[in-house]
Amino acid sequence: MGLGAPEIILIIVALLLLFGGKKIPELMRGLGKGVKEFKDGQNGVEKKEEKPQ
Repeated sequence: MGLGAPEIILIIVALLLLFGGKKIPELMRGLGKGVKEFKDGQNGVEKKEEKPQ
């Protein structure tokens, strides 16, 4: 069960209709950060928390 070009185009059109063109980059940025944090968590890398001054 693979995704072909028509299915991917349909998904992109649906996302544009649901969220609009301005929200898509924000959603992708958040998704990218989430995936990065998940991978770091699997590898045992801990993020250094910044302390407020």
